[in-house]
Amino acid sequence: MTIAAIDVDPQKTFTPLCPNELPVAEGDTIGQELNHQAGFADLRVLTKDAHPSNAVWVVETHDKMLSPLDHPNADLTWVSHAVPGTTGFETIPGLPPVTEYDHVVWKGIEPDLHPYGACYHDLEEKLSTGLIEWLETKKVDTILVGGLATDYCVKTTALQLQATGQFKVLVNLAACRGIAPETVAQACTEMRLAGIIVCNDSKAVKAQLS
Repeated sequence: MTIAAIDVDPQKTFTPLCPNELPVAEGDTIGQELNHQAGFADLRVLTKDAHPSNAVWVVETHDKMLSPLDHPNADLTWVSHAVPGTTGFETIPGLPPVTEYDHVVWKGIEPDLHPYGACYHDLEEKLSTGLIEWLETKKVDTILVGGLATDYCVKTTALQLQATGQFKVLVNLAACRGIAPETVAQACTEMRLAGIIVCNDSKAVKAQLS
């Protein structure tokens, strides 16, 4: 068994450390659990949103967010977030430096792309980021997923990986935080129906690996 742990977008932009961006409650507290699950893995992957400030989906205030866009690869409006060079782009406290990861995926660098999952640059899932192919070359068969947020990028990344039919995918809820209880519950149901193993914590993850 070759195991990879994927830290999905564990960035300050999605935490109370950046209240003017897209804060997820307790988003800055998952570092220890991400490190714990990485201890079960042979390889560790980091994904990071990396958005330009002039992206087509940017709106000035939070009350204008989540409006539908007539754009093939940016479906909703969001406030500016995860801009390289800003505090929000940085990873949360407690995680290794970027250079200590085995592989890194930067998402949404183009101004007209706003992907949620880490496997494709576009919402139509035609343009690969190379993550799936990298995992294949490393002969990975089991993937542990955590990060931010459960109901968006974590869910989409896990579903994309599961859809390949090549990996056993586990999501560790203790290593995630979500936007709202109802959408997290919906995401968990969707992932389970797809065949993803949803675990409450790293202890449950370890049991699934034994």
